[in-house]
Amino acid sequence: MIDLHTHSLLSDGVLLPCELARRAEAKGYKVIGITDHADLSNLEFIISSVLRACKDINKNWKIKAIPGVELTHMPLESIKDAVRLARSKGIKLVLVHGETICEPVLKGTNKAAILSEPDILAHPGLILLEDAMLAAKKGVHLEISGRSGHSLTNGHVVGMAREAGAKLVINSDTHQPGDLLTKAFAKEILAGSGLSQKEAQAVLRNSQDLACSLSGIKKL
Repeated sequence: MIDLHTHSLLSDGVLLPCELARRAEAKGYKVIGITDHADLSNLEFIISSVLRACKDINKNWKIKAIPGVELTHMPLESIKDAVRLARSKGIKLVLVHGETICEPVLKGTNKAAILSEPDILAHPGLILLEDAMLAAKKGVHLEISGRSGHSLTNGHVVGMAREAGAKLVINSDTHQPGDLLTKAFAKEILAGSGLSQKEAQAVLRNSQDLACSLSGIKKL
């Protein structure tokens, strides 16, 4: 059980980072990424706060919390600098909010994000094949989303990733306690996205491999 895209009340979630991690641990999660929404107005606040929270969680509990951010609705020209700043300040997990069809994300965000080389392009909507190919080249993971609205284009994302050879991960995009996925529901989302059982297992392995790489855990 791994989730690399969640939000606390540091942005628009409803739980403290520690409560979010504790609820995930109680559901059997081994790793959670706390990735609150940020732009240049609050990025340094999010970084310092989430780093402190994850340090405390990792010191005292079995679940591993990865400090992250989700760069959201930013000018295209600012994304690369924000990614660099986040990493320079100690953030391990960087997501960029992709071109979901249910929000007015600037066109071109997917490409600008991929060129900035985050770990994950979140809910990339009707991503173009050329951008999926760029993600494969840059090693950027494309997200299958468990969140209502964002999940509407999961099938398209899978199709583009399959054709381009890009890696996929599955995340909940949690904002509230009930958003955290069970393993059974995650498998249903993967099946509903058009993935075969073998492909779904590969997606789960991608999430595990990325979590291990970012958290320093050798094996989950």
